[in-house]
Amino acid sequence: MTAGEEAALTLAMEITGAGETERLVLEQLCLARAAWWRGRLLTGVTEKDCGAAFPCAVALTAAADLGRCGVSGFTVGELSVQCGKDGAGQLRAAGELMAPYAAVGDFNFRRVRG
Repeated sequence: MTAGEEAALTLAMEITGAGETERLVLEQLCLARAAWWRGRLLTGVTEKDCGAAFPCAVALTAAADLGRCGVSGFTVGELSVQCGKDGAGQLRAAGELMAPYAAVGDFNFRRVRG
């Protein structure tokens, strides 16, 4: 695991309240979500460019995948995330964190002249 993936796993364990028996499942979810987020990064953007947003987004999406949510709040830079206990909230928060760095919607229009 990379440092970002390790940080994501630690956050995901905290977010979900997962015990050691679920650690392996959550680790695999974090690895899969890290690869998914890397695949969505904008051209020229690296995981390191995302700073703390990358492991947070990985952790939030992995937590939603596990089916356990419940972030009560945290702050990354100037962005404050407050989620309920629904997976949709987790995914929205992850999308907001990664919006400057990755394609987070269904469509990604860039440099369209109108």
